[in-house]
Amino acid sequence: MGEEFHAVIKLVTGEEIFSLVCVDENDGDPILLLMNPVIMKLMRNQVGQYVKVRPWMEMADDSMYVIKYDKIITMTEVKQGQMIEFYTRYLDDEDVDFTEDGRVKPDTKMGYISSVKEARRMLEKIYNNTEDPKES
Repeated sequence: MGEEFHAVIKLVTGEEIFSLVCVDENDGDPILLLMNPVIMKLMRNQVGQYVKVRPWMEMADDSMYVIKYDKIITMTEVKQGQMIEFYTRYLDDEDVDFTEDGRVKPDTKMGYISSVKEARRMLEKIYNNTEDPKES
């Protein structure tokens, strides 16, 4: 087994995968071992740019995949810290829950502490219990 490195791989299917890669010579028939492959897409909105990261295989639970060289058009090693940082942050946040459109579902760690109805009820209670200084 060779050294591990981060790479972008273009497959014959047209997919571009970012992954931690290891090359295995496999007795003259080399294969790539992909660890936690993802698809990264550069998105733009009115604020600026961001990267959308999603798993390459969405229904599988495995973290390691094998690809033969004949399925690869090209591959390049990535040494950019920003791309590797996005990838690492995505892997660290695997327990984050996503909506169907790829957005992160809010939770109590993100400041989401109640529903709109509950928040309105609490704020009205606070408002109604305080005395107006003009009335005193």
